[in-house]
Amino acid sequence: MVRRAREFRGDPAPTRPAATVVLLRPEGDKFQLYVLKRAASMVFGGLYAFPGGGVDPSDRPATIRTDWADHLGIPDDRARAVVGAAARELFEEAGVLLAGPLEHLDQTIGDVSTDDWEADRVALAARKLTMTELLAKRGLGLRDDLLLPWARWITPEFEPKRFDTWFFVALLPEGQTARDVSGESDGARWVDPDATDGLAMLPPTRSTVGSLSAYGRISEVIAAASRRDAATPVMPRVELHEDGSAVLHVTLPS
Repeated sequence: MVRRAREFRGDPAPTRPAATVVLLRPEGDKFQLYVLKRAASMVFGGLYAFPGGGVDPSDRPATIRTDWADHLGIPDDRARAVVGAAARELFEEAGVLLAGPLEHLDQTIGDVSTDDWEADRVALAARKLTMTELLAKRGLGLRDDLLLPWARWITPEFEPKRFDTWFFVALLPEGQTARDVSGESDGARWVDPDATDGLAMLPPTRSTVGSLSAYGRISEVIAAASRRDAATPVMPRVELHEDGSAVLHVTLPS
């Protein structure tokens, strides 16, 4: 990061919208986070991250909530695309689907790890099936009300690939199991938020874990999400010193 900051010249690359989902599950009186270890062959290989990725043009499923534009700080159509990407990436990379029967959208679908569901997940990942088509095929509606907006980060200007990424928090639906099915990781695990010091993470991931460590119970996380600012982006910058040292500055929304 420091080397790229020193070598940067010219105009910054444009940002691509992206979404990341921090999946939670109860663990006694506390909770755990689901993290993936990026494959060594990938960018940022060996680092731990949450399921997520770039927004696809097809990410436009119907949503329950109508206030996404206000919460994410972008126009409604773009906001719904980010939400759709969050749900799609969670299913693609962790095998977890936030959806419920159309006639009972206060419920969530159960086990989605059977062979027929896996075929749909693979087709979705290969872009042979859109999330809208998948939901319609199964008579389901997106449970986007289960996605809690948490933060927004924009990649520093000196990076060759830049993302405008929204972080969401979601609870593992009852009857479902998170699985390492992405093909882009070297493993996955559930971890306590305060037991991640030995895991290598990029600043946005580390900051998100730190923000969640402040809460002891999932109910507290849910309550805190309503007060979070996921519209104002966090824009890290590196301050370079003449002696070769560097300091990463991160200003979080108040």
